[in-house]
Amino acid sequence: MSQWRREMLRTNFWLMPSLEVLASIALFSATLEVDRAVYHGTLRLPAWVEAGSADTAREILLAVAAAIMTVIGINFSVTIVTLTLASTQFGPRMLRNFIRDRGTQLTLGTFVATAVYCVLVLIAIGPAEHGVFVPHVSVDVVFLLVLVDLAVLIYFLHHIAIQIQLPFVIASIANDLTRYLHVRKPDIRMSTGDQRDDPDGIAALIDTVESSGAVIRNPKGGYLQAIRYDILTRKAAAANAVVYLPYRPGNFLVEGRELAAVWPPEAASRIARCLKRAQVTGPIRTLAQDPAFAIDQLVEIAIRALSPAVNDTYTALACVDWLGNSLCRLARVWSPAQAYRDRAGAVRVICEQVSYGNLVQRAFDKIRQASRGMPALLIRELDALTAIMEQTTDTEHARILMDQAAMIQRANFESVPEESDRADVERRYSAAARVYARLTDSTNSYPQPERGLHLAADPESGLSRGSEG
Repeated sequence: MSQWRREMLRTNFWLMPSLEVLASIALFSATLEVDRAVYHGTLRLPAWVEAGSADTAREILLAVAAAIMTVIGINFSVTIVTLTLASTQFGPRMLRNFIRDRGTQLTLGTFVATAVYCVLVLIAIGPAEHGVFVPHVSVDVVFLLVLVDLAVLIYFLHHIAIQIQLPFVIASIANDLTRYLHVRKPDIRMSTGDQRDDPDGIAALIDTVESSGAVIRNPKGGYLQAIRYDILTRKAAAANAVVYLPYRPGNFLVEGRELAAVWPPEAASRIARCLKRAQVTGPIRTLAQDPAFAIDQLVEIAIRALSPAVNDTYTALACVDWLGNSLCRLARVWSPAQAYRDRAGAVRVICEQVSYGNLVQRAFDKIRQASRGMPALLIRELDALTAIMEQTTDTEHARILMDQAAMIQRANFESVPEESDRADVERRYSAAARVYARLTDSTNSYPQPERGLHLAADPESGLSRGSEG
């Protein structure tokens, strides 16, 4: 099953409860067979298994079912309150992370399954050949399920108390990105590992497809959530065609605009039918094939924390820490495929992919802009960039990281008024420059950004004045 299908099945409140309800029906079928064997005398049970008369059993089941339904209502209320708080504190895009939480789904499903089981046992009580049939074993299983529900309720309260804490939310988003890298292996190539994309050849092929091919228009608007490159590659090979996709998962598709270009033009109709199955468009972004989405979520939390209304520096520091950890992992594995080939090695699908430079910019640009004049954050960003640079072996990636460090150093010169604070930031920048010099085998360290105007606070007026750096 593709990752986007697993993501869709996980991000809902109905799948886990439905599976647990089916399990409760299967459990009822098994215990009912045991009860029938006991009723017909083919099986004997200990005396303590007896659940009393039919009326007693009904009263027990009705009381348990009513109590469970009350707990289900409380569970829904707590979940809705949690979602409301998450939307207000963390941002509306964080709701998906709470909805897909397995603990909440498991708790809801356990209570619903117990209620269904009680109703089924209640229905089973009734007249039979030798008097009233009372499913004693099934009633005793209800008591066991009540104990399970109590344990699950305690777990749920603990889980919600932990889940709503901001450090846990930040770590869970970063862990989602880590699982994405382990499960999917970014942009798996359809070709063998020794086949490399030729940038010049790919660019020439794109020009040919766009100038001589047919254009397929997007039938509906929405975020591109996933593309089945394997299906599209096989169909393009069968049609002896080349397909160019100017969008990548995470981009917003405008209805009526170009969705794909196909060469030769006569293969466009077949590819258009295939695209209906090979791509998924929806109202929101997902992490299925969009690693930038997890980075954007962490950045959103950080810049919310840095807003004047919140002013929570430590949350922003935590986001920078986890962004640095995630980009360290990306630095070791990120090499997105631009071309997908058939078994013969011919290029069949050319697609846009998010570049490493774009991921770094997404991770640091907005936070750097929001953290001007805040030495603690500037220092933490430089530390993160240094750690990432130590993990990379690509000199181009190192240059991208060092460019970001230089922008942070310029922000330090321009926005930090205190000389000792500026010196602290400069020391971290120098450490990053030394790592860059070792990585690139350069005799000279990365050029020091030009010093601009330093802002020195005027205690009398509360304004700022300029001084030459």
